[in-house]
Amino acid sequence: MAQSLSSDRRFHSKDLEAFVARALTALGLPASDAEQVARLMILADLRGADGHGIFRLPQYVRRIRAGGLNVGPNIRVVQETEAMALVDGDDGMGHLVMRFAVQVAMDKAKHAGVSWVGVRQSNHAGPAALYAMMPLERDMIGIYIAVGSANHLPPWGGIDLLLSTNPIAFAIPALEEPPIILDMATTVAAYGKVKTKAQRGEQLPEGWMIDAFGRPLTDPKRAEEGFLLPIGGYKGYGLALIFGLLAGTLNGAAFGRDVIDFNKDDKTPTNTGQVIVALNIAQFSSVETFKRNVDEVIRDMRNSRRMPGVERIRVPGEQSHATWLERSATGVPMNDTLFRDLQRLASDLGVEGLPTSD
Repeated sequence: MAQSLSSDRRFHSKDLEAFVARALTALGLPASDAEQVARLMILADLRGADGHGIFRLPQYVRRIRAGGLNVGPNIRVVQETEAMALVDGDDGMGHLVMRFAVQVAMDKAKHAGVSWVGVRQSNHAGPAALYAMMPLERDMIGIYIAVGSANHLPPWGGIDLLLSTNPIAFAIPALEEPPIILDMATTVAAYGKVKTKAQRGEQLPEGWMIDAFGRPLTDPKRAEEGFLLPIGGYKGYGLALIFGLLAGTLNGAAFGRDVIDFNKDDKTPTNTGQVIVALNIAQFSSVETFKRNVDEVIRDMRNSRRMPGVERIRVPGEQSHATWLERSATGVPMNDTLFRDLQRLASDLGVEGLPTSD
């Protein structure tokens, strides 16, 4: 299904998943792996993370063709105890590596109550929320940390790009309310949002980026002349540093000056580092009681007194959940530039493209 809405086309998620799977299979991924990656990529689009979904497909294709991604990886645990593991992704698609790592984390947390699984030799895996949310299926809390796939942040007060957006995500289940999902970069905006702004021909809001002289940078086409700003000033820099040490250095993955800019280098393995933590709620309290208490907290937040001019108080993840409901019903929007790029990609790969009409 494809239809027009405003200036964007809309596509049913299943059509997008099938297209991504066709493209990745044509490049040598086993069909089951291609389908898993496609499902996670389009789930990112369904939840409104447009800079991490099908938008990334041309970039993944370039890396696979250049040898920067392994289409047949031996993803495995290389070290473990009862409550921890270290996973080597063998330079596979980040989505596959992280799906494997989350499974390991959940299996361990079932018995140990809590687990910490570090990852090395991985790749860009899309939005952090995807992996923090997976433990929800087993009544667990999920926490995910990653080293970003390109450095766009200097140390506080510096200009050398030694840090990335280094995101963190938490997923906490509720009983009747949607789960609380906090997915945030340590920068004011993720670099993927800068790239989507550039593709759409839109300006950046002030406060996202500055140039090397400290002046606001609002033209996304000049993004390489500046750097992203951290959240909370020096506090965001501190978080980016700590998250990089935990997800990168601790796992033997790239961090700091060793991070490969996957926007510019399609050939060199990125050795991306990630962490997934799973907390088994049943080991702490009654699952139903906990979820009911989370419901109460959510409603207290939402129903608290509002400042003048504030129409609604939201909790983390509420807007993404609403976007998921809306896009599941009406389709995922896609701008014309991306649509044309994907149709050319389909022709280049010799696979069926996206539908052009209902």
